[in-house]
This record gives sequence, C-alpha cells and structure tokens, in this order.
Amino acid sequence: MATRPSQGTAAKEPVAHRFFELIPSGTQIDFVGLRFKMLIMSWALILIGLASVWMKGGLNYGIDFAGGTMVHVKFAQPTPISDIRAALSRPDLKEVVVQDVGKGGQEFQIRVLGAEHGGETAIADAIKAGLRERFGEGTYDVLRVETVGPKVGKDLWRNAALAVLAATLVMGAYIAFRFEFRFGVGAAIALIHDVLMTIGALSIANMEFDLTTVAALLTVVGYSVHDTVIVSDRIRENMKKMRRESFANIVNLSINETLSRTIITSGTAILVTAALFVLGGSVIHSFAFALLVGFIVGTYSSIYIASPIVLYLEGSSARRR
Repeated sequence: MATRPSQGTAAKEPVAHRFFELIPSGTQIDFVGLRFKMLIMSWALILIGLASVWMKGGLNYGIDFAGGTMVHVKFAQPTPISDIRAALSRPDLKEVVVQDVGKGGQEFQIRVLGAEHGGETAIADAIKAGLRERFGEGTYDVLRVETVGPKVGKDLWRNAALAVLAATLVMGAYIAFRFEFRFGVGAAIALIHDVLMTIGALSIANMEFDLTTVAALLTVVGYSVHDTVIVSDRIRENMKKMRRESFANIVNLSINETLSRTIITSGTAILVTAALFVLGGSVIHSFAFALLVGFIVGTYSSIYIASPIVLYLEGSSARRR
C-alpha cells in the first residue's frame, strides 16, 4: 500500500516531462556538421545588408540622429498623401518627407530633416500653417512635435554607437570571465553578427533608425548573451562528464540538450514581439521590427556562430583528457 503512491507518481513524471519538452530527449541533430554552410550564409546575409546601407547612403535616420522637425498629425477624414505634400510645398520648407503611418489614411508623420539650429519652432509653425491653409482649421489634430538640432543629432548618433559597442564588449568579457576566454570570443563575435544582421534588415526594410531602435539593439545584445550562456553552461557541464569524448561531439550534444528550452524561450519572445510589431502602432514600429529580427538571429547565432567559434578555437579533433 505504501509503495503505490510513489509508483503512480513515478509513472506520471515522465509524461509531465514529455509534455513540456518540445524536443524529445536523445535527439541528435548534427548542428556541428552544418556549421560551415551556416557561417557562409550568415556572412553573405550581412554583406547584403551592408551593401543596402552603402547603396542608400546610410540608414533611414530619424529625427533623433538626422536632426530636424517631426510633426505627427491625424486628420478627421482619410486624406490623400499627395494633397499633404502639395500643402507643404512652400519656400520655407525644404526636404519634406511625408509618411502614411497606416491608420486608414488619417495619420501621417511629416518630417523636415536637417533643420538649422534654432529654427525648429518656425518649421513646425510653417507645417501647421500649410496644412491649415489647405485643409482648414479643425480638420486635423497635432498629436506630437519633435525637434532635434543637427549638432545634437550627431552627438546622439556617436553616443548610441558607443553604447552598442560597449555593451557588446562588456558582454563578451563577462562570458570570458564566467566561463573561458574562447567562450567570450565566441559570444562577442555572435553579438557583432546579431547587431550587423539587425542593422542590415532595418536598411533593407527601410525602417527608421532612431533612439528607440538603438534601445532595441541593446536589448538584442542582452537577449543573445542570455541564450549563449545557457548553451555555454551546458557545454562546460558536459566537458566535465565526457572527458574522453571529442569536443565536437560535446558541443553537438549540448546544443541538442538545450534545444527544447531554447525553442520555448525564444518562441515566446518572438510571438510577443511579432504581436507588438503588428499591433503596436507607428511610434514603436521600428523598435518592434528590430527586436523581432534580433531575437531570431540571436537564437540562431547561439547555435551556429558562438558554438562553432568555440569549437574552432578548441580544435575540432581535440579530446578532453
């Protein structure tokens, strides 16, 4: 009688375990065998993204970095974007960019880039005057106005680039200190890969690059390191238990053992970010897009960038003694 509850519990535990385990235990996907093909594909995609940045003369910088004035307006009725552009064809407004933010032709972002320092208020007033003369008073509402001087924009861009670089180096140093130097090198290269991939995707999709996008890049760096730590920790554990096994087999086994957790964690983050991208609105559109791309490539790089770099540094034929 006393043994029956324990037997029932023991019989139920594997079922519960299998319920939460997407990838069956004992799965042996040859991730290591595909590393060279994946590395070639990764850096080919990065080159395509960088080529896009070069061909476009840079990223689609927002007001934060380019400097200028942005006015977000909402019309009471759907309004053709051509009519708005015509209303803003004024001598006191140059380099005007009008963007429909996807609200049934009623919400638009009007940007005047590169405004001279001190003239931002005059530009915002000129935009409002042009719209008022064309469409009349009370036909639209100004939701927000942002102004940044050119010098401030350059300073923000420099500080943002330094922040991303510093975060990448510090995260790599943390992995090197937490595990071994080779793990830190692999993590740092994976982070550089993730940032370049995300920037390339932003350029190809012509997404606006502003301070919120930089925040997304920093979030991607932190997320990618989290996934890399999980894989690295399992590799280190298996190195102690499988001293006679080749390092390539240890890496492959470790990735397979953490694959179920990786899919669950990353899948949840990707689904939430996808919902944010679709439903979040224009204000965070670029932010959500950068997160979505970054989470995907961050998960990928933990498997196909960081781990192969560690394997390369160790030597694919080395054995643990």
